[in-house]
Amino acid sequence: MSESVPVRCPACRREHLYAAPTYPCVCGAPISPPLEPGVRAVTHQVWEEAWVTVECALCGRRSEWPHPELGCACGTVLRIAVPADVPAAAERSATSGSPTPDPAPPRRAFQPITIRTARDAVTVAALYLRWLGYQDIRRADQRPPSGIGLAARGLLAQVDPTVRPASPRDVECLWLTAMTESAHCVYFSLAGYTTEARARADALGVPLFVLDLTGTPQPVNPLADELGST
Repeated sequence: MSESVPVRCPACRREHLYAAPTYPCVCGAPISPPLEPGVRAVTHQVWEEAWVTVECALCGRRSEWPHPELGCACGTVLRIAVPADVPAAAERSATSGSPTPDPAPPRRAFQPITIRTARDAVTVAALYLRWLGYQDIRRADQRPPSGIGLAARGLLAQVDPTVRPASPRDVECLWLTAMTESAHCVYFSLAGYTTEARARADALGVPLFVLDLTGTPQPVNPLADELGST
């Protein structure tokens, strides 16, 4: 079980009991961000503040995960305090004993997160890229014409959380930007793609994924199928 802390909304004084979310480390161990008493209202979202570094107690890998947040019924977004550079305990099954970390463990099934907001869509895409093996996911240096850009070593991704299907121009802009950075690219869209956009992606070699509301990226073209299976 992940730890829980009492939380009081500074706006309406309503009390909550917040339980930290659990995420899958690439080694297979579930990890949770450590929590501290304290909360602050988020009035402006800043990308760098929306992530927290968590260390897996099983394999020692340090990864970035969404900063613990809670939405109060009054409409205030509450950001839960976390200790600086404190490893989170890996939750272990009572029957698992003390397994030896495997430097190349088999990949477990992707753990989806329900998409309710645009930020959830970006989080799912970042988690999926990390599940594929890309580390150090960060916001891309260049902002795409629409949506949010994510980057990792050798990869550029675009996440479009709007209700408009991606167009051929959207795909071309991502491909051109990736070419200038000598990187591969991948596109995630919440509303899917036009027929022309799919054809353009196939011609340019861009994997396309659609984000369903359950939080599982679904491959749209064969390139995405290949990427998700390797």
